[in-house]
Amino acid sequence: MSVYESKVPRVLLTNDDGIDAPGLAVLEAVAAELAHEVWVVAPEHDQSGTSHSISLHSPLRVSRQGERRFGVVGTPGDCVVMGVRHLMRDAPPTLILSGVNRGGNLGVETMFSGTVGAAMTGLLLGLPSFALSQTFSDRNKVRWDTARALAPGVIRQLLAIEHDTPTCLNINFPDVDAASAGPLTPSKQGVGLVEDIEVLPQVDPRGIEYHWLRFQRGTRANEPDSETAVVASGRVSVTPLAFDRTDEPTFARLAEALR
Repeated sequence: MSVYESKVPRVLLTNDDGIDAPGLAVLEAVAAELAHEVWVVAPEHDQSGTSHSISLHSPLRVSRQGERRFGVVGTPGDCVVMGVRHLMRDAPPTLILSGVNRGGNLGVETMFSGTVGAAMTGLLLGLPSFALSQTFSDRNKVRWDTARALAPGVIRQLLAIEHDTPTCLNINFPDVDAASAGPLTPSKQGVGLVEDIEVLPQVDPRGIEYHWLRFQRGTRANEPDSETAVVASGRVSVTPLAFDRTDEPTFARLAEALR
């Protein structure tokens, strides 16, 4: 039986939208088709925007919420470490799946994403890790059925590809019906849609000022092979991610200037 057809021994699921998020329920249903044993270790509360962060200055509290299902008062990265190094220590996962995120993780946003951060933490621990996101145009009408229908085949297809070392893959599903979606397409990160971050001042009932931060998004120039362009065309994008973010052209200029 090929990897494409067989089940993985055990998979660890997490997310950044919280353990009660609908996207995680979708991922649990997907994982049940792919693995003999499914574990969930996810944040008890929404941790969107926490990127790769882990908690070094506060304790982590874990609550058992079912068989092989745990909530953590911490970040997605915390959840991955707790799952791999503690809760599943005697039988570690063979694959980490993070998501399914409500909304795309495209371009620069992957730097802030807790969904992607969890997968990158899995990569740091030496495990193949996939981040999965469902793009939307209407937050109240997310096409969860698209991710549910396409994810099993996409994950099997990617698991069938041999790699010399563990990989971190960022997968985005398009905002179309599953039947209309194009094929799984290799993509590059690109710039995405984020143009700026704005500060929104507010005043609480006691007259004390507080603030919200919000991404400003817009149409930006993305290359045809960027994940933003691929998903906009109705295809499923998959971008391989790495830790090294060295800006090679600037490195070359610095080396020349400081020679």
